[in-house]
Amino acid sequence: MVELRDELTPRTPKLWVAVACAIVLAGCTAASSAGAESITGVCPDGSIFIVQRSDSIPCRGAKRVAPNEVPPLRPEYLPRPYAWEIHRKAKDPNNPYNLVDAARKTRALREKTASEERAVEPTYVPPTQEWKERGPSDLGLTDGELQDLFLIVEYSQDVAPAEFVRETADGRETLRIAMAYSEAFEARLGPDVAGHAILFTVATREAARFHANFTFVQGHLSFQPDHRNHAEMAVLQGRLGALGGEEVVLGYVVIPERMDLSQPVDVYWNDRRERITFRNP
Repeated sequence: MVELRDELTPRTPKLWVAVACAIVLAGCTAASSAGAESITGVCPDGSIFIVQRSDSIPCRGAKRVAPNEVPPLRPEYLPRPYAWEIHRKAKDPNNPYNLVDAARKTRALREKTASEERAVEPTYVPPTQEWKERGPSDLGLTDGELQDLFLIVEYSQDVAPAEFVRETADGRETLRIAMAYSEAFEARLGPDVAGHAILFTVATREAARFHANFTFVQGHLSFQPDHRNHAEMAVLQGRLGALGGEEVVLGYVVIPERMDLSQPVDVYWNDRRERITFRNP
């Protein structure tokens, strides 16, 4: 019998195996080298890039991120929104990182109140065209109740996120506005104020200007509160206009009763817009 094994068994696979191994090894070496020097980021259109030099970034205004911080390409397909998960963790009141800021704000508020009470001749600041403050005494609010209002707004962000954040070009936060509906505070305003009471707080990281240029839109309804009319808007703590670093402001807006808080409301502040549902259905 003639031995056909050598003739029927091709020799070429051995060559291909050797070539494939060389390619894999070269690829691993290149990937290792590129990974050590690569730049990862996200463009404004949502595309993600990995380049080796800054001048190779394919867009302007790109945000650089670490490889382990790259957001998912299709976040809308996740069981829960990716941004909501990040927001929930960042705003968790039991997060020790957040407790530091809350404690600082509370101490600053107490020190400011104590300083004003010790003043023999308190300085009077007349209302200007920029703002007109409605003092806590007008509503009979104590220091503790003012602190509670701050906390209502802060804790409400876990269940009904309603925030505007102003950042610098390099992503540094300078000012944050948060809003929340409070049925208890609405009752405190009394029967003369008809509508839904929306509390708002402002916290600055550095000097900034804040004007309460809010507009609320739902369907065919549109409402822009008048800061000169306390039945529509007032500042309870702090001021509007020029603010220094690490300042806080507390105020309220009364929007029309016809707006359904269990349905989304488009809230505009200057040129920014957020769609907010103030109360769970």
